[in-house]
Amino acid sequence: MTDTTQTQTIAALDIGTTKVCALVGRRDEHGRLEILGTGKVDSQGVMRGVVSNIEKTVRAISEARKLAEQASGQNFEIVHVGIAGQHIKSLQHRGMLVRDNAQSEISQRDIDRLISDMHKLVLPPGDKILHVIPQEYTVDSEQGIVDPIGMSGSRLEANFHIITGQITASNNISRCVERAGLEMAGVTLEPIASAAAVLYEDEKKAGVTLVDIGGGTTDITIFQEGIIRHTAVIPFGGNVFTKDIQAGCTVMDKHAEKLKVSYGSALASEVFENRLIVIPGLRGRDPKEISEKNLALIIQARAEEILDHVMWEIRRAGFEGQQLIGGIVLTGGGALLKDLDKLTELHTGMSARIGTPVEHLGHGYQEKLTSPIYATGVGLLLQGFADLDAGKISPAVAKKKAAAEAKLKAAAEAKEREIARTREQEKEQEAMTAGGGWLDNVFKKTKEWFEAEPDSDF
Repeated sequence: MTDTTQTQTIAALDIGTTKVCALVGRRDEHGRLEILGTGKVDSQGVMRGVVSNIEKTVRAISEARKLAEQASGQNFEIVHVGIAGQHIKSLQHRGMLVRDNAQSEISQRDIDRLISDMHKLVLPPGDKILHVIPQEYTVDSEQGIVDPIGMSGSRLEANFHIITGQITASNNISRCVERAGLEMAGVTLEPIASAAAVLYEDEKKAGVTLVDIGGGTTDITIFQEGIIRHTAVIPFGGNVFTKDIQAGCTVMDKHAEKLKVSYGSALASEVFENRLIVIPGLRGRDPKEISEKNLALIIQARAEEILDHVMWEIRRAGFEGQQLIGGIVLTGGGALLKDLDKLTELHTGMSARIGTPVEHLGHGYQEKLTSPIYATGVGLLLQGFADLDAGKISPAVAKKKAAAEAKLKAAAEAKEREIARTREQEKEQEAMTAGGGWLDNVFKKTKEWFEAEPDSDF
């Protein structure tokens, strides 16, 4: 990898319930994201966003990496990874900092101190803080400040949205990534990554709810005034539709998935009454006929249940009524269900659209990348570049850098020791040579004295 951010390539890894997806990207000359290659494989070892089988997950990560490297022609060892699952929780907390000098301007260092204080919060056993997101600041008695840098004051306060997750779930992801021969540059909550990829800035400002329907979970993120106000995870997603079809139509799992993808609709009123779908029966049995209307009714019932949960979370966050002008944006694989946006509008009374990750992509991207399935992966790449711009060095990268520096230092010290040893040997040689010359001189003088003729006076 090169040091310049222009040609820097970054890899992202989206470990989901139904798929493991690796993406490699860089920024073009206009600063837009250019996807160099993708690798997508079926996920077997993840349930509801949490790793349940490390061996299967490692295999899937390795396969996705291999495909992405082949497609992009770039090898990578460091990846930006997403985390999700029903263990994710969020809470609100208020922090305060009393400054030594009330006349000096508030700097990023003061905000960083406030954020680091939040990381010291006592959490339930087994939980860890994943993200600390500042909301509004208060400087002395001035409230509702979005950016306090440059202001003066003695007391800085802030409301924080804190996202936590289970340590074991996070450790399992780390273990899988490491066993696949990769290092983690950072971990990002998947709904935050998806929001970066599919939401427009004016939507975040006006107020919007992002509903990311994955295979095992549905992630909800509420924005207002451009700030994350609420996050939540509903413990069911696209796989529950398949299970409902399997039970309601008494068909096999693989047939239920095909029915959902090819013929499923979330709005039964849009489907004709008399249309039938014929699927093969079990060996030796007659083919089975299924009414498209009944299929839509099964899907609609479950979709309405998910939307009821979404509305409950919106009310819980205090955004009931018409406060969210941007309405609801649906993304993730579950958003591909036909007429789901129409059902969302009818059921919630809010405007809805399908969110696709094309807003930040440069020209010439592949058509498959316009699918909501890639929202999280593209968002993780964007987050990676944001971290790069902010100068954040992740523990993995810092560790690698420190190891390289330690190696260079050790080599330099060894060289110095070698030079010192050589000098010592040279000094010893000089001393021996000097000593040898003095002895020779003594012998020579003695010999001359003995060989000299005796004095005539004696």
